[in-house]
Amino acid sequence: MDKIVLIVKALPENECFARSVIAAYATRLNPSMEEVSDIKTAVSEAVTNAIVHAYNNDAEKDIRLTASIEGNTLWVSVEDTGVGIPNIVEAMKDFYTTKPSEERSGLGFTIMGTFMSTLQVQSVVGEGTTVVMSKVIG
Repeated sequence: MDKIVLIVKALPENECFARSVIAAYATRLNPSMEEVSDIKTAVSEAVTNAIVHAYNNDAEKDIRLTASIEGNTLWVSVEDTGVGIPNIVEAMKDFYTTKPSEERSGLGFTIMGTFMSTLQVQSVVGEGTTVVMSKVIG
């Protein structure tokens, strides 16, 4: 299986870089422009969640992205070693946010699930969160 691993600091400017790298990797599957846009949007949401919620904007922390291709499917995982999510079911509800004072919409997981074919979230409080997404191309 072919895969790439990208580790970036939890800086807001790395969100754009991370989504561009994953989108470029996905071009091996010859996706449509809409599919590329979907992938970029979902990766942006996952990376932003790690920066804002897992690390509380601590730029010294790392976010690890892994992407692989199996057949016509792109797999992407976004991992942090941040605070973790106490209740994943609650966190995945529309409009749920831990940062209401920052005018967060609470739609990150909803957006990821809408734009990708599958979405799984694994988290341990105090250890971090892994978001695993797939996108079937074609």
